[in-house]
Amino acid sequence: MSPAERGPLVAQPLKPPSAGRVAGYFALFVLGAAVAVAGALVQGAWFPGGLLLALAGAAGLFLGGARAAGSRGGAVAPAAGWVIAVVLLTASRPEGDFLFAAAGGSYLFLLGGMAVAVICATLGAGRRPGGDDARLGK
Repeated sequence: MSPAERGPLVAQPLKPPSAGRVAGYFALFVLGAAVAVAGALVQGAWFPGGLLLALAGAAGLFLGGARAAGSRGGAVAPAAGWVIAVVLLTASRPEGDFLFAAAGGSYLFLLGGMAVAVICATLGAGRRPGGDDARLGK
């Protein structure tokens, strides 16, 4: 059947996500925060190997979340948890304590983690059309 015989394409309304998908995204969000805290501790302890380990762990979670969820939202959920946790960790406390030193490694962790999140969300599996395989080049 040719596209002309099928009629005009009508946009389908979006369905709300299932409870399992919401729970999965929440779990990825919490894992992103946990990876941020662990990375913040490791990156300063074993520089430069700790920095590379922290960024590799974040990249693994972001890309793994995208593959597990089958969508880019699987990379965005842990990235959001990671960014929120890192921003909260950068704030100094009234006692004057803070987790990140004003050094190059801390800035590389902050900016590198955000760059890794964007890269993994871009590379994550996007939605594919459910139509004929001939249109997908197979």
